[in-house]
Amino acid sequence: MRGLVWMKDEGAEYAEVNLGTELTAVGVAIGTDPEPYRLEYTLRTLPGYVTELLSVRVHGADWHRALDLRRSAHGSWSCETKEEGRLEGPPPGGDMNVLNGALDCDLGLSPLTNTMPVLRHGLAECAGQVDLVMAWVRVPHLHVVRHPQRYTHLAPNRVRYESENFGAELAFDDDGIVTDYPGLARLVTSARPAA
Repeated sequence: MRGLVWMKDEGAEYAEVNLGTELTAVGVAIGTDPEPYRLEYTLRTLPGYVTELLSVRVHGADWHRALDLRRSAHGSWSCETKEEGRLEGPPPGGDMNVLNGALDCDLGLSPLTNTMPVLRHGLAECAGQVDLVMAWVRVPHLHVVRHPQRYTHLAPNRVRYESENFGAELAFDDDGIVTDYPGLARLVTSARPAA
């Protein structure tokens, strides 16, 4: 297990991550846009880093939202949502039928979910490019949409990420954890338990 802290342009994130042939993580983040919020998540993948579950809870001063997003072993997506209070913007959840073909969730503003496709396709070590469809979760609204993305190996532990009109060169450590995501987050500390 590793304890990770990313500082963000508009907040911070702490995650406890287990990596093997699959990934499990629990994390907490704070943010400021469109208003201050606290977010907690649990992420679990199947072998090969294919999403099985993303459970997210987010709280603001007078509102709360929850999302349990699941991908079955057969590739179908489902979600359960809850909302209390008022937050301007789209409701939690979305049309799960448009997510066919997606293997990964992508939790908005979290550098952790970039790890799964990079590890699965070996893009931190080997030349290659892959076009993927993600179940992208907008934060803090927890609205889920189909989101095409491209990952391209640039150099050891350097991968170019592109989606729509956005692109960034991401840096990874040897475990496949994002250490630098320009414009989003930078890993400031990483700890492993004492042996």
